[in-house]
Amino acid sequence: GCWLDSVESVLPYEYTAFDFCADEPEKRPSENLGQVLFGERIEPSPYKFFFKKNLECQRVCLKSYNTEKAEEKAKLDFLKKGMLLNYQHHWIVDNMPVTWCYDVEDNQKFCNPGFPIGCYVTDTGRAKDACVVSADFNDKDTFYIFNHVDITIFYHVVENEAAGARLVAAKLEPKSYKHTNMEKPDCKGPPMSLNNKFNGEVKIPYTYSVKFVEDKQIRWASRWDYILESMPHTNIQWFSIMNSLVIVLFLSGMVAMIMLRTLHKDIARYNQMDSVEDAQEEFGWKLVHGDVFRPPRKGMLLSVFLGSGTQIFIMTFVTLFFACLGFLSPANRGALMTCAVVLWVLLGTPAGYVAARYYKSFGGEKWKTNVLLTAFLCPGVVFADFFVMNLILWGEGSSAAMPFGTLVAILALWFCISVPLTFIGAYFGFKKSGIEHPVRTNQIPRQIPEQSFYTKPLPGIVMGGILPFGCIFIQLFFILNSIWSHQMYYMFGFLFLVFIILVITCSEATILLCYFHLCAEDYHWQWRSFLTSGFTAVYFLVYAIHYFFSKLQISGLASTILYFGYTMIMALIFFLFTGTIGFFACFWFVTKIYSVVKVD
Repeated sequence: GCWLDSVESVLPYEYTAFDFCADEPEKRPSENLGQVLFGERIEPSPYKFFFKKNLECQRVCLKSYNTEKAEEKAKLDFLKKGMLLNYQHHWIVDNMPVTWCYDVEDNQKFCNPGFPIGCYVTDTGRAKDACVVSADFNDKDTFYIFNHVDITIFYHVVENEAAGARLVAAKLEPKSYKHTNMEKPDCKGPPMSLNNKFNGEVKIPYTYSVKFVEDKQIRWASRWDYILESMPHTNIQWFSIMNSLVIVLFLSGMVAMIMLRTLHKDIARYNQMDSVEDAQEEFGWKLVHGDVFRPPRKGMLLSVFLGSGTQIFIMTFVTLFFACLGFLSPANRGALMTCAVVLWVLLGTPAGYVAARYYKSFGGEKWKTNVLLTAFLCPGVVFADFFVMNLILWGEGSSAAMPFGTLVAILALWFCISVPLTFIGAYFGFKKSGIEHPVRTNQIPRQIPEQSFYTKPLPGIVMGGILPFGCIFIQLFFILNSIWSHQMYYMFGFLFLVFIILVITCSEATILLCYFHLCAEDYHWQWRSFLTSGFTAVYFLVYAIHYFFSKLQISGLASTILYFGYTMIMALIFFLFTGTIGFFACFWFVTKIYSVVKVD
């Protein structure tokens, strides 16, 4: 099975889009939701082989194009465009990606889970992409198509099982031959070149050879490892994790020291003031005790964000937990995405509950509006974005465009499962009494004194996002690579660790800033705590834009719109996720410190 994609264009295509040899139409392997969402449509392959039967230079088919005919010329041009944008075949044998391994500098091997359609030598004679592999590719302004593949399949014989043998790896080498005898190809001679200016009839024969090699070294359980060998980066990962952990420990130390020493002193001092004269001289955070639980402005929106954020938080935690346990291995393509979507749909109840509970404690009355917004606002924005991008993809004829049926299915999941669950959650949230606050709120709001530059809202919010972002940005690079540069991503252990680190840093940074603000007698902490750690998403967005311009060679308007469309969705989800962590941390902190001071 196979599909095609490219680093220079975000649009994946189905195998048949480039007019390669196709199999007689038979039933397509079924795909899961995640694969459909990512455009990995699998097609049955015309390359047939039987176990332990070596084949030498087998003919698959012959494609001919006459440039006089408009339809055939269009197909040939599309094929050339594919080579120019370095589109890659992704083939799968027995659920293993077929890899192409080649030597890079320092005698290291690099294995790519795909291989190019072909390559191009520019009119100045510079070999692009895969043309650097061989010195034969040297004609100027010429395309070379890889119309022959040497497939090597490694297997090992299982002694004690009836199954006989198992495939443990599949490697392949793309080659280019201009076969002189079409009927009996010999797979020798010069490469198959297509001059860009050439007119007339072009014949492209496709052939393949298969070799079976017994390999006693590779165990069945570790057959994925050879793909990981080709991913040099694991040491960078450890380095980045250690780096993040140092930041976290440093931050935790600071928080602990400030909190324990200063707060301990504060609380002791506040609780010793028995005489009335001392009480006149209250200062610091105790002064605002009568206002700290005053409902925030726009409490409706905040509670809706908290509901959606909780939903995303639990979804991420459970998905990563499963991925760590190895349930969502890279062998099971699309599993991660499917798991996340299904979990998100089922987690409507906590979203409704949290939103209702906080809305009620903010003194809100319009509970119907609250439930509807929780069920529709954030998911609606994501879906609208998704829908617009789908229209663009559909216009481009890409395989990433979701079939109409899938869109309907997702809408059905959202309206028929997620929305009712949100209503149920909200019902229980509203039935419970509001959250008890440790101190009473005064009738008249206090005057907030003039703030210094550091305790003004904006500088605090901007500073708050830096530390959490510093902890995750190396991991972010690998995740973006795996989405846009089609690297395999398998480091879920690392990712889970980073997730935990992110939660801790967001909480600590927010609590620290929250404490400073309260000491400066500014009691508007609710929105501020949400935005302080939510600001990490803004840094994420800036980083994604930088990544787009520095790492990707994406061309074409559709691809660019897609990149930014998906990035906006990710940034929104990330904003809700980090903001919710910040708010809950701060809420816990404020409740804690005001419950230990005696208030007259």
